[in-house]
Amino acid sequence: MIVVVEGISAAGKTTWCRHHATQYLIKESYPEKRPDRQAGPGEAARIWTDWNCRRWSDAVAMERDQGVAVCDTDPLKLHFMWAMWQIGEVAEPHWTAQLKFTRQALYNQRLGFADRYLFKKMSPDVAQAQRDHDASRSRPNFDLHLRLSSSLVDWYETLADTMPGLVRWELPEGLPITDTKTNPFRYDVAMFDRFVEMLPRPRR
Repeated sequence: MIVVVEGISAAGKTTWCRHHATQYLIKESYPEKRPDRQAGPGEAARIWTDWNCRRWSDAVAMERDQGVAVCDTDPLKLHFMWAMWQIGEVAEPHWTAQLKFTRQALYNQRLGFADRYLFKKMSPDVAQAQRDHDASRSRPNFDLHLRLSSSLVDWYETLADTMPGLVRWELPEGLPITDTKTNPFRYDVAMFDRFVEMLPRPRR
């Protein structure tokens, strides 16, 4: 079973993971040198997809060894580029390039849909207040993440509509092992395409 913990920055994802899933945790991580998207969307998309595949591989290995893996943020990570396109931070070619590489990775079973998504909904104002009271993390680009928050919710609401029962809108008091079944669409490209088709168009 692979569980993804998601939500707006400062929603408490990492804190929940540390309290309830330390022994199963796949931490949020980034390449030491992040790719320059201005150099071209294709190469940046390839680098990010390879990095996301590494996190997914770690989750699959943890699942195989421990029976469960908990990912602090979604290894699929496609929602980020879609949300950036939604708010006009990147042009459409950046979204389509990331989509192309991600779809191929899913086809090759290097990325996949999790078995359960735990999403903590929180208003930007509350997230801002929690961030202001948490001096333990710097949270770079926090203002950008606040702008992305409504698109992030749209993404997972669409996922919930596409595959009912997959998303749980809370961070529960412990791992939801007993109410979770393996997702039959983990590597289903047709379901992936259906999900992408259901996503809202940019609001701008």
